[in-house]
Amino acid sequence: MEGILPLLKPKGMTSHDCVFRLRKILKTKKVGHTGTLDPDVTGVLPVCIGRATKVAEYITDAGKAYEGEVTLGFSTSTEDAAGDVIDKQAVDREISRAEILDVLASLTGEIVQTPPMYSAVKVNGKRLYEYARKGIEVERPTRKVMIYSIELLDDRILFQGEAITFRFRVSCSKGTYIRTLAVMIGEKLGYPAHMSYLTRIQSAQFTIADCLTLEEVETVMAEGKIATVLAPLEAGISHLPKFTISDTLAEKVKNGALLQIPDHLSDESGPILVETEEGRALAVYRHHPRKPGLMKPDKVLRNDDKR
Repeated sequence: MEGILPLLKPKGMTSHDCVFRLRKILKTKKVGHTGTLDPDVTGVLPVCIGRATKVAEYITDAGKAYEGEVTLGFSTSTEDAAGDVIDKQAVDREISRAEILDVLASLTGEIVQTPPMYSAVKVNGKRLYEYARKGIEVERPTRKVMIYSIELLDDRILFQGEAITFRFRVSCSKGTYIRTLAVMIGEKLGYPAHMSYLTRIQSAQFTIADCLTLEEVETVMAEGKIATVLAPLEAGISHLPKFTISDTLAEKVKNGALLQIPDHLSDESGPILVETEEGRALAVYRHHPRKPGLMKPDKVLRNDDKR
């Protein structure tokens, strides 16, 4: 069994819980997810099966899109609705649509975030949530992330009430904490805030419309139709820049040969997909760090494939 299963992750399960369940349903151990979603978060979770696990990291590194909800008026220890309230301030004025749009615009582009204490980021070999559970506050490393776009999903002109809630859609890079983004939105509006809802609507090129529930996966597996719902591993890396090669060169790629960088990829700093003329993925390459003009395999995907 080989391919990518776009799973609709349910609320209340960790990403690892989903993998564990799928291993039982699919009767295979070679299953891996492509980016952790918190238990309360639903949405797109591409799951790689068999040889497709080789491309999991490239799906994880691809852009994501979410629909989230900000609640102004109080903040929490986890920056989402699951945490304890740590700061409360009633919203004592009307907030205009224009003001919110200005704040969202100011958070578009490259921004700097500090990961929440309840997160999986490691500091001195331990994950931040391990410190948080013991009540230990540690210095957290900041990170630069890219917000490609933020859209307000609310048509009100004025927002009022002691606690104001509105939804938004965001497209962003790997490593973006939407919980922290919600807090940042609140700070810029002058109030404590938290993320009160979140669903991932896209990961790489997989969308909600592509996804199956765990129950649907059980059904197609029982009917012997699982192969019909699995996307090929190529689907998970279709966003990468491509280098198409001849069949003669393909045999060398399968054996890990160095390749000359084609002119159209000379400025690429990330992974490059090497594929056959038929569009079959063979390997992922990167520029060689010590040999200018050459690129070396990052991962060979089909060294045992004779087709």
